[in-house]
Amino acid sequence: MKILMTGASGFLGSHILDRLLAHGHTVRAVVRDPQGAAARRGGAAAGKLEWMRLDFAQALTPEDWLPALNDMDAVVNAVGILREQDSQTFDLLHRQAPCALFAACTACGVKRVLQISALGADADARSRYHLSKRAADEFLLSLPLQATVLQPSLVYGEEGASARLFGTLASLPLVPLPGGGRQRIQPVHVDDVAEAVRRLLEGVQAPSRLEVVGPRPLGLRDYLAILRRALGNSRRLRVLAVPAPLARWGAGLASVWPALPVDGETLAMLERGNTGDAATFTRVLGRPPRPPEEFVPPALARPLGMAARLGWLLPALRTSIGAVWIFTGIVSLGVYPVANSLELLARSGVPTRLQLIALYGAAVLDLVLGLLTFIRRRRRLVWALQAALILGYTAILSLKLPEFWLHPYGPLSKNLPMLAAIWLLYEMEEKAWTT
Repeated sequence: MKILMTGASGFLGSHILDRLLAHGHTVRAVVRDPQGAAARRGGAAAGKLEWMRLDFAQALTPEDWLPALNDMDAVVNAVGILREQDSQTFDLLHRQAPCALFAACTACGVKRVLQISALGADADARSRYHLSKRAADEFLLSLPLQATVLQPSLVYGEEGASARLFGTLASLPLVPLPGGGRQRIQPVHVDDVAEAVRRLLEGVQAPSRLEVVGPRPLGLRDYLAILRRALGNSRRLRVLAVPAPLARWGAGLASVWPALPVDGETLAMLERGNTGDAATFTRVLGRPPRPPEEFVPPALARPLGMAARLGWLLPALRTSIGAVWIFTGIVSLGVYPVANSLELLARSGVPTRLQLIALYGAAVLDLVLGLLTFIRRRRRLVWALQAALILGYTAILSLKLPEFWLHPYGPLSKNLPMLAAIWLLYEMEEKAWTT
């Protein structure tokens, strides 16, 4: 079967693509950067996979899709975003472009269309995410096509963003959860979603809307406890119940601090619940879906568990080091007696006329290096500058004030673990910790 696929370079789409190619299907994947996508994937499936240049966000009329649909038997739309960013809006990517694609399918006589939607994109939908998905779903099902709308719950896969987030949460010593984590979810493994897509394309019958869910509903805190054990942490999950109003206020900060993992709409979708009936999905798969206890392969438990812990340990380390630099700068600007600072500079060999310049210049430099710690760009350069400055301070004081090595408070010996921590961050910034 010849299949046109969108979203093939994304998390879920890449798994679906792998499954289709492994079963002998020919796939034309439309992406913005075919060369980049091909390079990331390598030369596997030569002759079965074609990368085609098409910007999903600009393909907003049926005519834009006609060249891509030439000679295709089926279409799988796996494009989706959880958060809007710049021009990447829910309406554009979830409604306008898919509707143009589906209309073009009708014009070209495509036999089969699968739309990856979301559980909750129904008549009770309130979030823009769900409403935009539902608009495309309804349009597709109104067309004279053989179409199925797949509605996955929370999808787990080792490299998925949600898996990393929940793995990190599960590894925390104390997990802050809105309402204590009583929200209901029904997580499904990404391989089961990909297998369902394959079987539907190959003729397995299903209703027009298919709830793609795990074998049973779980509370969020129960799911995290399962992940915690699967990642090799035998200690009991401890939860800090965050009152709902406070959780909503915190999620609202995502509009000004996009780095936050949850925004107001995402929290509202979580509070609504995300469960369904697994019976039909079980029939489509030909077996029960994988339970959460089996999501993490035993061979990956240790590296994934380490990655989960680093998900919060590294930010904590960055924050503490940044705070040390900022605090040092503030103290040097006058909190610590200036006369004492000048005396120390004199003992270090700094001429009298340069002492104030050295004092305030070093304080400002400390502040700048501390603030740069909290900026994502060029962090490795920041770590290198911090390490160089500490080494410089250590060398000068070792020559001029060697007695500081024997000081009971360790003003110089404490530089050693500080340098080790900065070195660790320097190495970890080079490549993200993954499996």
